[in-house]
Amino acid sequence: MLRRQAVFSLRRCYGTTASLRQAAPSSQASRLDDLRAGILGRTQQPTANTEDADDDVRKFKLPPSSPSFYTARPVFYDQVAQLERAIATANNALRRAQLLPLPAFARASLPPIHPVWQTKEEMTQHFQTKMTLARYRKVTKLLNELNDYHRIANTAGVNDLANKIYSIVSLFESSKKDAFLARGKRKPVVLDVYGRSYTVGKRKTSSARVWMIPVQQQESSSAPLPMTTILVNNIPLNEFFPLPADRERITRPLKVAGILGKYNVFSIVRGGGTTGQSGALAHGIAKGVVAHEPELETLFRRAKLTRRDPRMVERKKTGLAKARKRYTWVKR
Repeated sequence: MLRRQAVFSLRRCYGTTASLRQAAPSSQASRLDDLRAGILGRTQQPTANTEDADDDVRKFKLPPSSPSFYTARPVFYDQVAQLERAIATANNALRRAQLLPLPAFARASLPPIHPVWQTKEEMTQHFQTKMTLARYRKVTKLLNELNDYHRIANTAGVNDLANKIYSIVSLFESSKKDAFLARGKRKPVVLDVYGRSYTVGKRKTSSARVWMIPVQQQESSSAPLPMTTILVNNIPLNEFFPLPADRERITRPLKVAGILGKYNVFSIVRGGGTTGQSGALAHGIAKGVVAHEPELETLFRRAKLTRRDPRMVERKKTGLAKARKRYTWVKR
């Protein structure tokens, strides 16, 4: 019964609304429509204009900035894709220039390369993602391949391509590349204004600072042959080293080079015993001879005169008399 009354009242209201719409203005008619929608318990149905606006928004929605947008590491994959495209472009350019594929003898004649790439920590900031070992190896593999193309283009004289490749490779090179490549290289000995060389020799725990200066030869033909003066801590050589073996060890570099009597030697030795001091002095003299006579460097290197002897005194062991000497075994 109540339901019939509610339906009857709604019909009366709807009829009244329809009659009022005919007489009311358009603004009042829209208000009556809203009132009717609220009475019926329904929301207003979307109009055609609203649907068109939604279609326009969906139609003009901008696509993602990169194809890797939906991956977890878009910056990393974008950089990898760019490196792969650069490798493909360089490969095609070298093939058009008839520089690829290279025969084995031509590749062996290329100058060696020593790339020093950024560390994993530095590449983490560059790629904006954590560089695991697998990702780091993947990137360095691509960089090594691109660097190999740069070496081929640079050797062949294709400077335009070489410069473009280097502009990409240089972005991933370490800032400490020069210091890393210079590591282990011996600094060249520079002569001063008087023609003196200053070198340092070491052996065991001994060290020797050595100064070498050319002997002033007299122009007179009757002058005696020049002789080498060697002073050790301002003491003549034969007084500081009474053992002939030590003196022979010191003068050996001069005898091998055949310049005995051409240079005077002044040195200061510290630490160790006579064997270590004589070895340190010989090492310093050999380095000084190479500074004055650069053409003897290969000879001295083969004779191992410029090589620092790495042997050191072996330490004493617990339970032994010395480093290797054992106590006499006694049964009782």
